[in-house]
Amino acid sequence: MSDREIMDQEEIHSKVLRAGRRTYFFDVRSTKAGDYYLTITESKKFTHDDGSFHYKKHKIYLYKEDFDAFKENVEEMMEFIISEKGAEVISERHKKDFKKEDEENGAMEEPASGSFTDVEFDDI
Repeated sequence: MSDREIMDQEEIHSKVLRAGRRTYFFDVRSTKAGDYYLTITESKKFTHDDGSFHYKKHKIYLYKEDFDAFKENVEEMMEFIISEKGAEVISERHKKDFKKEDEENGAMEEPASGSFTDVEFDDI
């Protein structure tokens, strides 16, 4: 068994957040030295045309020495979003009658070619 598999077995506390097709797992784990760290895993379900499905997972390892800076940055970004756009969700996925401003003015926006890249993150 690899060191990583042994470390992943040392799960201390877990919490799950289901959000549509995504599920977020928050897991407190133990290092070899007995200290704790946090893993945040995003799991997203993809369904194929034949009805079969698979999950893509991305994991972040967050150690105590980074907690304060991580928390400050997340809070700053969340506050910025709320102050700029408000707390109401505005998206095509969540609001069936959503129209972009350009669409309402008669101009259709062309999607950027290759504007989205699916990145696979290797576990650290």
